[in-house]
Amino acid sequence: MGPTSLSAHTGLVLPKMSFHSTAAQLATLAAEGEEHGGNHESLSPYVTGGGAFLLLLLLLWITTRFNRDR
Repeated sequence: MGPTSLSAHTGLVLPKMSFHSTAAQLATLAAEGEEHGGNHESLSPYVTGGGAFLLLLLLLWITTRFNRDR
């Protein structure tokens, strides 16, 4: 189903996305992020990294429990 059949049935016209327009929108979005910083005072990188590490270890342990035949 091409864009013409979709617009013929629903009356909806989808915008065409190009690489240039997508890159320009992403650059604008990234520039807006500099104003806010992105880091919150309550987020500790050590706690976040440690939590992710423990979660990965838990997933590894679960995976090895299901793979007892090897």
